Amino acid sequence: MIVDDLAALEAIYSAPLAPASTVKVAAAITPDYAALIAASPFAVLATAGPEGLDCSPRGDQPGFVRVADPRTLILPDRRGNNRIDSLRNIVRDPRVALLFLIPGSGTTLRVNGRAVISADPDLLASFSVDGHAPRTAIVITVEEIYFQCARAIIRAKLWDPDTRVDPENLPTPGAILAALTAGAVGGARYDADWPERAAKTMW
Repeated sequence: MIVDDLAALEAIYSAPLAPASTVKVAAAITPDYAALIAASPFAVLATAGPEGLDCSPRGDQPGFVRVADPRTLILPDRRGNNRIDSLRNIVRDPRVALLFLIPGSGTTLRVNGRAVISADPDLLASFSVDGHAPRTAIVITVEEIYFQCARAIIRAKLWDPDTRVDPENLPTPGAILAALTAGAVGGARYDADWPERAAKTMW
């Protein structure tokens, strides 16, 4: 059975909301929420554009997303694959969402808002690492921010070292590329060269 209208959906989830489910939502970054952002080295950025949706991992040292003021977050666009899917979307549709994770903590943090892309030289210089500034920064106006309970993290045993997957049991990026291109791209050499290539292009 496909659930295709709100009344049917709400009938399935008819239990009343606990107060904590709603009172946790804030329209600005509270000191406690700022502390969670400062502790997070990893976030997932969601954007939307005419071609569809995009969900992009973003990681750096804890606090890499800057709290500029209670309504503003700034995310440097560090070096990546140069596809700029998220940036293309933001230029055409400013709606964004962020999900922050903190290693060892079950609490995650969700942010919904609107973004613009800044190429201001002074702002970018303030995010420099080892003399390398990002080419742009994503400036997010926060519309709502709230924590997510730990159930998903607990169910996944995400931070439990006993559940970690051995990378040797997974397809490598080189193998995936080779399979998709009949060997024209990727392969064992791609994987062997990756650590040095990444080290030279991290920032």
